[in-house]
Amino acid sequence: MALDADEEILQDFLVEAGEILEKLSEQLVDLEQNPDDSDLLNAIFRGFHTVKGGAGFLQLDALVNCCHSAENVFDILRNHKRKVDSELMDVVLEALDHVNAMFEQVRHHEELTPAPQELIAALDALAQPAGSVSEVNATAADEQNEVGDASYGDDGGDITDDEFERLLDALEEDKDSAPVSSGDSNESSGGDGGSGDDISDDEFEALLDQLHGKGQFSGPPESSKAAPDAQNASVGKGSSDEASDSKGGDDLISDDEFEKLLDDLHGKGGSPTAETARSAPAPDAKQPAATPASVKADKPAQPAGKPEKVPPENGKASAAPAMPARDANAPVAETSVRVDTKRLDDIMNMVGELVLVRNRLQRLGAQSEDEHMHKAVSNLDVVTTDLQSAVMATRMQPIKKVFGRFPRVVRDLARSLKKEINLEMHGEETDLDKNLVEALSDPLVHLVRNSVDHGIEAPDVREKAGKPRQGRVTLSAEQEGDHILLSIEDDGAGMDPDVLRRKAVEKGIYEQDAADRLTNSECYNLIFSAGFSTKDQISDVSGRGVGMDVVKTKISQLNGQLSVESELGKGSRIVIKVPLTLAIMPTLMIMLGDQSFALPLVNVVEIFHLDLSKKNIVDGRECIVVRDKVFPLFHIKRWLVKGAAGQPEPENAHVVIVAMGTRRVGFVVDQLIGQEEVVIKPLGRALQGTPGMAGATITGDGRIALIIDVPSLLQNYGK
Repeated sequence: MALDADEEILQDFLVEAGEILEKLSEQLVDLEQNPDDSDLLNAIFRGFHTVKGGAGFLQLDALVNCCHSAENVFDILRNHKRKVDSELMDVVLEALDHVNAMFEQVRHHEELTPAPQELIAALDALAQPAGSVSEVNATAADEQNEVGDASYGDDGGDITDDEFERLLDALEEDKDSAPVSSGDSNESSGGDGGSGDDISDDEFEALLDQLHGKGQFSGPPESSKAAPDAQNASVGKGSSDEASDSKGGDDLISDDEFEKLLDDLHGKGGSPTAETARSAPAPDAKQPAATPASVKADKPAQPAGKPEKVPPENGKASAAPAMPARDANAPVAETSVRVDTKRLDDIMNMVGELVLVRNRLQRLGAQSEDEHMHKAVSNLDVVTTDLQSAVMATRMQPIKKVFGRFPRVVRDLARSLKKEINLEMHGEETDLDKNLVEALSDPLVHLVRNSVDHGIEAPDVREKAGKPRQGRVTLSAEQEGDHILLSIEDDGAGMDPDVLRRKAVEKGIYEQDAADRLTNSECYNLIFSAGFSTKDQISDVSGRGVGMDVVKTKISQLNGQLSVESELGKGSRIVIKVPLTLAIMPTLMIMLGDQSFALPLVNVVEIFHLDLSKKNIVDGRECIVVRDKVFPLFHIKRWLVKGAAGQPEPENAHVVIVAMGTRRVGFVVDQLIGQEEVVIKPLGRALQGTPGMAGATITGDGRIALIIDVPSLLQNYGK
């Protein structure tokens, strides 16, 4: 990479190429399912071409070579000279892996590791037409595709911007052998397409006189009339067959000269107007002509870089109205800016401080009888809430950023396990906090791999069970209030509660009597236990009992909940519920003695008043029965307030039922204050790592309240 590369240019490349590479992984897997999708083939081709172009500008030769070889493969595919198959996709996906690896090295300013020569050779072999044995012939065909066929696809002669850029590159390489002589142009006069940029004979003669001096342009007299038509036809069609056969280049004109010519002929900022095309021999659609001068001149005249569409089999040219000229000096307004995420975090922190001030003012306003004070506080509340929502929206990202990696994960895993699986994704545009997007990546990977490996059966087994050979894994996301619901569902074998009970006894997680008392739902939740696996053999995919334990731990850290549904022979469904953001947290404020604590509202299931004399003792632990469900009961005041362990129990108390993961328990509290939005502040160095504490906040009355970490609290005290 060029060491003096502009850092801003590099960052632009990283942003643009990063987005393209993310899409390519998903597009390649889609292509395997839809091998005849021309739009998809062109999109993938343009993706590799764009990354190659940016890498070439930064002199990233290793990245350019790999992208160029992959680009050649898709040039052959989109011209229907080879079919897409699994073996080809394996090679291309491996190439994409190396491109991604080199892209990360560029991001970290490291030396690039080139792709293996064997991979490049495999790509070059696939870049030959199917059945071709001559590499020379394949190379010639590639050049023909790059230069000649770019303007003649299924779209009737129109080419894309990227294809036009490739045409210019090819012409630049051969510019020493391409003259602009009227004699050669006469061969292409039959391709007169009557584009909107036609100029008259007199104007063309005046142009030659101005550029070369009066009478200095030499050429056969009989071809002078055809020269302007050939010139315009080559501009309109953008083809270069004639350029490769012509010789000399003394009469090339530069972009500046062409701009000056247009200004002299049509006035500053003007453009040629349409004229009726002159009569000419019938055009040969297979041999449209173009010269380097005419193609180079097309770029300033048409900033979009896209030639006019000319039907390839139309014997007569038709006049087209000229497009109105755009002021070259008119500024283009930018609709987006790139902002460092640290700045967004700082803004969010300031909004959090504003929320605390609002809470304080609301508490003071409630104690005041001044009507104007109440209105001012109410207005402040509305503005603060709107500001909070707006700032949070800037931190939101679509969960598609995470979902985009799963088609590749499922495809590779299914091939290694010799299964046939179709991945369906819904709700990809659902937005959530950028920190959550990153944090949910690993748990979702484990869950998807679990569905593919454990859930979906082998094709033969599915057929015997009366199911389609191809299994289905569905990944969906939706917003529910201030939470996001993520579900991973498969139509596989489902889970057998009896097998799970037996495995729990074998692993020593439960005694046989305790395992027999487990409900089906509790059995399903055993898959989240550390070291628990239903696989008898350990493989590189599963069997160690680690993946699902990681999922449970990570979701608990995000204040999320997990639930599992399964039906033997029908399939399984795992649902994750997480808050939209972790920056500002809605909580339930409680009192334990004279100290305030905040319970995350996401963990709170229900609240009720309880006569403590009605509690029961099961296995030496206090429990309560609510609607035929048994919940363990914990007096958290004994854990969190010094000296509270020896105090007598009250006869009545408030009980808060909380959920963490798949478990539900009851917390006995002294007083309920109400719901309040709080900003999490990290604990000081002396208190960091305190079990059961997630952080601290400032309450509406100015006091400091500790935020309870429910999973950590139960793990350390509820044994």
